[in-house]
Amino acid sequence: MPEMNRQITLAQRPYGVPKDSDFKLVETDVPEPEAGELLIRNEYMSVDPYMRGRMNDRKSYAPGIEIGAVIVGATVGQVIESNHPGFQSGDTVQASLGWQTHGVTNGDGARKIDSSLAPISTSLGVLGMPGLTAYFGLLDVTNPVAGETVVVSAASGAVGSVVGQIAKINGCRVVGTAGSDEKVRYVLDDLGFDGAFNYKTSIDYEASLSELCPDGIDVYFDNVGGPVTDAVFPLFNLWGRMAVCGQISQYNATEPPVGPRLFWHCITKRLRIQGLLVSDWADQHDQALREMAQWVTSGQIKYREDVVEGIENAPEAFMGLLRGDHIGKRVVKIG
Repeated sequence: MPEMNRQITLAQRPYGVPKDSDFKLVETDVPEPEAGELLIRNEYMSVDPYMRGRMNDRKSYAPGIEIGAVIVGATVGQVIESNHPGFQSGDTVQASLGWQTHGVTNGDGARKIDSSLAPISTSLGVLGMPGLTAYFGLLDVTNPVAGETVVVSAASGAVGSVVGQIAKINGCRVVGTAGSDEKVRYVLDDLGFDGAFNYKTSIDYEASLSELCPDGIDVYFDNVGGPVTDAVFPLFNLWGRMAVCGQISQYNATEPPVGPRLFWHCITKRLRIQGLLVSDWADQHDQALREMAQWVTSGQIKYREDVVEGIENAPEAFMGLLRGDHIGKRVVKIG
């Protein structure tokens, strides 16, 4: 029988927490590349929190996924047929082909991966979008200075774990929040954070942060929003900076949450708060990846991957990601 293209599509829009019935595994013919295109057999695909927002039918920074369409996402695999002058069969290429075993691209946004540098799966993590988000979000948005205190939420995740390590490279004191004792040990023992606490067992986030940040907070890299972020505001120092990368605590909310109104701290402490998308620095990605690769190969940046086997398990891998049942970067290895 001919090889088929297995795809995970959006069966219906999730209401609140996603469930199995929101996704559908389908089989289609393997697409054929036209002139100027290449066909890739994917080996790994990414699952990321931002995908939850793309499943909604509302205006955002990118179009929502249509019902019946393939779930969006980054992939890496091998070119099996090319009609593109910049790629040839056998090349390992990272592209944005979504949750499917095969995909065609015209090459826009695709990049060749040097498999001798690191495992190709890292092109979806520490040497891919999450790593670049950490790099630009910390260095360009918050401009940390040696000796300052940097707090990172979701510190054991794909982005937060890299943020903390880049801050350490730049001479900062780094404190993280995480959702289990195992994750806290990981950021302290493996990644070299100066302090961390388990927000699921802390009864007072502000007190926990105050104990770990006796000199206040200069930089906050926010991946979660919600009560953890609320607790940071009173502890900001004068001229504090905050990078808003994600709000994962809100992604499954069905009603807008009501919380403290804390923006008066922006006035009294002259805070600077900025959201970010990694695409804002698209023209600088190659340069940043070269520096990131040096840090990875030298051991200055460590990483962990949580690999789920089989494309059919991608929905559960994604739902588990939103529950926080992983450490580091979660990827799906396509069977």
